Amino acid sequence: MITHPSFTVEPWCLRENELNLDLLAQSESVFALSNGHIGWRGNLDEGEPHGLPGAYLNGVFERHPLPYAEAGYGYPESGQTMINITDGKIIRLLVDDHPCDLRYGRLLEHERVLDFRTGVLSRTAKWTSPGGRTVRITSRRLVSFTQRAVAAVVYEIEPVDGPATVAVQSELVANEELPRLVGDPRVAAAIESPLRSEDSFAQGTRLRLLHCTDRSALRVGAAADHLIEGPESTRWTAESEPDVSRLTVTADLTPGQPLRLFKFVAYGWSAERSLSAVHDQVDGAVAAAVSTGWDGLVAGQRAYLDRFWAGADVEVEGDAQIQQAVRFALFHVLQAAARGENRAIPAKGLTGTGYDGHCFWDTESYVLPVLTFTAPEAVASALRWRHGMLPAARDRARELNLAGAMFPWRTIDGSESSAYWPAGTAAFHINADIAMAAVRYVMVTGDEEFERGEGLDLLVETARLWRRLGHHDADGVFHIDGVTGPDEYSAISRDNLYTNLMARQNLLAAADVAARHPDRAEELGVDEEETAGWREAAARMAMPYNETLGVHEQSAGFTSLQHWDFEATPPERYPLLLHYPYFDLYRKQVVKQADLVLAMLECPWAFTDEDTARNFAYYEALTVRDSSLSACCQAVLAAETGHLRLAYAYLAEAALMDLDDLEHNTRDGLHIASLAGTWIALVAGFGGMRRHLDDDGRPGLVGFAPRLPEALSRVAFTVQALGQRLKVDIGQTHVRYRLMEGEPLIVLHFGEPLTITVDEPVDRRVPPAPVNPEPQQPRGRRPEGLPVEEEPHEETQG
Repeated sequence: MITHPSFTVEPWCLRENELNLDLLAQSESVFALSNGHIGWRGNLDEGEPHGLPGAYLNGVFERHPLPYAEAGYGYPESGQTMINITDGKIIRLLVDDHPCDLRYGRLLEHERVLDFRTGVLSRTAKWTSPGGRTVRITSRRLVSFTQRAVAAVVYEIEPVDGPATVAVQSELVANEELPRLVGDPRVAAAIESPLRSEDSFAQGTRLRLLHCTDRSALRVGAAADHLIEGPESTRWTAESEPDVSRLTVTADLTPGQPLRLFKFVAYGWSAERSLSAVHDQVDGAVAAAVSTGWDGLVAGQRAYLDRFWAGADVEVEGDAQIQQAVRFALFHVLQAAARGENRAIPAKGLTGTGYDGHCFWDTESYVLPVLTFTAPEAVASALRWRHGMLPAARDRARELNLAGAMFPWRTIDGSESSAYWPAGTAAFHINADIAMAAVRYVMVTGDEEFERGEGLDLLVETARLWRRLGHHDADGVFHIDGVTGPDEYSAISRDNLYTNLMARQNLLAAADVAARHPDRAEELGVDEEETAGWREAAARMAMPYNETLGVHEQSAGFTSLQHWDFEATPPERYPLLLHYPYFDLYRKQVVKQADLVLAMLECPWAFTDEDTARNFAYYEALTVRDSSLSACCQAVLAAETGHLRLAYAYLAEAALMDLDDLEHNTRDGLHIASLAGTWIALVAGFGGMRRHLDDDGRPGLVGFAPRLPEALSRVAFTVQALGQRLKVDIGQTHVRYRLMEGEPLIVLHFGEPLTITVDEPVDRRVPPAPVNPEPQQPRGRRPEGLPVEEEPHEETQG
């Protein structure tokens, strides 16, 4: 999309300088606003035309049955789908009785700008109605970071070429008609009219609707209030019915005499609170917003984002598109999480209903690493949400005849919502992903209260699961059988290496934290015998390796499987899951997304440099990247093994996943994990940032091994930890480490310890990249930016 001529490349905003109806659904996703609690898609103010109308509240969903051809023990009984709640952003316009619908009349100008520094979406349009009157429309909207329950819009209309009678209809609308989406299983299951009316109100300039869902029994409230600026002729009336509450403002306008409407909207929901409590909640929130005023909300938004960018910005020189993309990515990652406050971070954030609004392991493995170093308060919130589902996770483990807790593969409320066992329940690695996200958070923030409380609970219960799930063989080696790793084209495997290594770290961390907090460990029934069992399992964890090939196996026996016939697979048959049966994928060497490569990123101490180079080359030739989660991981390992041009191509793929709509489903919402992967590719890839092991074999010092591709002349980023703020400024030949804040800091530069102080930055040379044979990708799956492989040809004798 960003390559479309109507989009410009600018460092601090996303600008569309003309309206393209064929891009409308995608643009609604990229222009979406959210604060982690409220989500508003970037729909046009007037409501139509639209691709997918969308207003969302984090945690609000409806249940639906999960049908099975045959019943099976342990199958989840119901699914969950995030629903479109009361839409408060709609402001319809009539000019001399002609509805403002940009498909009719003549659209003379149209521009939208999403400013990453202010968090405001601005829009200007110049439109001639079918009746021949030309008007100028200006709007600005925000979803507030500082007032969690509030969103706001300023809408202004002014005639250009003569007098006009205008009517502006500001609405709260429930149960909007949605387009039917079919085909791609990743698209949300449609639920028609999920909200049942409980109350509606309209009086003066105030509106309110209260609804309840039928199956999930969640009560949703929305309220709006307005300030109106216009000529003396301005009048307004209010009316309500079960699914619509409307304020209609009319005025006779002349050129130079605008009508301006300030709209403040507040949301609330609860599974337990009464109708009157939710009623009072939204009324109180909207009153506070009106008191703050539009200018106050904008000022608070700017101050919040100033603080964020001071510790999160990544500067890129040499590629203006990547510079824009990484700020776009960080802005949307922040929007997905900032004010979630003990709620999930869905795979699409609150930008669309793709994946039914579910949260997966993406959150802990891709999104939380970025937020840990840029907005750690959001990480604590997301982990507390996981902690809150421990009772359900314990019940699920018992149902599966396991100990500890079994976290759901996909969920909104904590119950398992995946109907496909091999790629759902069997993906046990989510337990370790959650546990290690908690360890990372404590390591970076020093939040001992969290470690002693929620962190220890999470670590103990996940460790108990691994100890029961795995077993020691006759030689004492610890195996974990019947699991699915990150690669969803392989399932029910023995000793998936990513799973085993992450489980190893989980077990060791649980034992360590229990030792640091013995009183709390005793409360949880943890004794020395149990922690000794955890340490023994970790020490004897199986690591599948093919001695003949000299590579680690993704899972035991994987390298002995038949290779997928890439030569016979045409480009139009990707992604493979939509064109081939899983049983065929499962028994071949073909990799959907980084799996063992991700293991090398997460657990680099388990591999020598030679291992890493050989493993990367082997799995690069098998990985088809049918998942948006893959490119950023491949970028990191490509950079580490010296393939900087390849790493740069993968960085671009991760960064432009939604801006270029590379998977053709941005219409359903953004790929938040891939956006987070842009930061990962730059910071862990070209910055070479890793946690290194200390003398006890635990993650210790932060190290850097920076190298840039030829296309980039400079990359600079900031990482925050334990009250320290370190800026790493990388050029082609030198890197500077500057401590911006905090006590002296020891970091590693290609293994060399450096002491950095606020007063004395340290400069070091960047050594040459290692030289390794260029890896090959499956035919037809080379990333854009690399030369297309030549067609095979027969050799002829001369």
